[in-house]
Amino acid sequence: MYKEKLKKIDKAIYELPKEGRMLVPGKVFVSSNLLLDVEDDAIKQIANVAMLPGIIRYSIALPDVHTGYGFPIGGVAAFDVNEGIISPGGVGYDINCSVRLLKTNLKKEDIKGKEKEITHSLFRKIPSGVGRGSKFNLSKKELDEVLINGAQWAIKKGYGVDEDWKHIEENGKMLGANPEDVSERAKKRGIGQLGTLGAGNHFLELQIVDEIFDEKVAEVFGLKKDQVVLMIHCGSRGLGHQVASDYIKLMEREYGWPEQDRELVNAPIKSELGKKYLSAMACAANFAFANKQIITHWIREEMKYIFPEIKIDVVYDICHNIAKFEKHKIDGEEKEVLVMRKGATRSFGPGRKEIPEDYRKVGQPIIIPGSMGTASYVLVGTKKAEEISFGSTAHGAGRVMSRGEAIRKLKKEEIETKLEQKGITLESGSYKGVVEEAPEVYKDIDEVVKVSHEVGIGNLVAKMKPIGVVKG
Repeated sequence: MYKEKLKKIDKAIYELPKEGRMLVPGKVFVSSNLLLDVEDDAIKQIANVAMLPGIIRYSIALPDVHTGYGFPIGGVAAFDVNEGIISPGGVGYDINCSVRLLKTNLKKEDIKGKEKEITHSLFRKIPSGVGRGSKFNLSKKELDEVLINGAQWAIKKGYGVDEDWKHIEENGKMLGANPEDVSERAKKRGIGQLGTLGAGNHFLELQIVDEIFDEKVAEVFGLKKDQVVLMIHCGSRGLGHQVASDYIKLMEREYGWPEQDRELVNAPIKSELGKKYLSAMACAANFAFANKQIITHWIREEMKYIFPEIKIDVVYDICHNIAKFEKHKIDGEEKEVLVMRKGATRSFGPGRKEIPEDYRKVGQPIIIPGSMGTASYVLVGTKKAEEISFGSTAHGAGRVMSRGEAIRKLKKEEIETKLEQKGITLESGSYKGVVEEAPEVYKDIDEVVKVSHEVGIGNLVAKMKPIGVVKG
């Protein structure tokens, strides 16, 4: 039992001692309550990641940790760029599955009585669900441009303004993306999906800012109590999934797989295959950025029909499921490393050049979504996170119930009734989409963000409550 090996070293911080073929210890940021729901397999995965070549300092797990493919979801690891590896299992199948928060000039009272109308309009406008295609048609040449330029491509085409890309991680355009490294099959899967939510845990939510924890930082981010905001959670759709599948097979063929876990198949960062995967991953990330940009444009169009004077701005768009070259202090010396964040969010403190200029003095916005009936949160990055978690924190609540178990135990009608009792309007095209992503299948989001705040890897700024949910 791997959980039994954990040693509490501080409040909400546990260590998995280095043993056997582990090159570094594991570090788990979790409360005793949350730990009860963490599977032993997730802790085993932390140990398995700690055996990968070139890993630096720790194999990290965040408060929402649960079992994933290769890496646990909520797993972070940094690798030496010369001796380390890149693993698709450390990024995930839904490359750059991520969250964008939009703020409006509307207040709670402005939309009173119109909640159902707004939710239905957004559901009608934004395609959602398994295999649901887009109204947005691309040529193959245009798709290649999307894979290179991401959200910036969409904005140049008139689907947004420059202020949008300035408030996206990587400016909405990851560098080093070469469409030639993306297979024709992946392109075929993605070409008809730009501007779609997809299924699974992806959603579009109409929310109200319910509570402000840090007035100064909230003011910098443009957030106020009772303000109407919208949250988009989606990724790179079939294109990103196919990129992961393609490179897992290629890496297996060229390098075999690690003894501890076949799902941790990898390639050296400096190898040709490693470079090609990082390029294809950047392409998928850019597709995801463009995807959210098109959705943002359509939200603006639809909301203007109902509120002609509405103004909608991007607060921030943050990545999950990504690998990035970043500079961190290692043994007192600044060093470039490759950080993989699988179901994890970047949490950089004040002063980092990667943060938008207007937020740089306070730190990076962190957006942690809830699950239909629960709150979502905005946090701010910290210097402490840079010191102890490679500038990372949780990305959501984290599952406690499998999708199969949810289908067996829960009923769509009961979930909808509970949401209605909370004043939440739900629009969804699928039975499975509602049941598999019900609030009951997730950890307590309030506890997850409390751990982040208490250990200092992401500090609380604002709490949002959903009033309208669009699910795939």
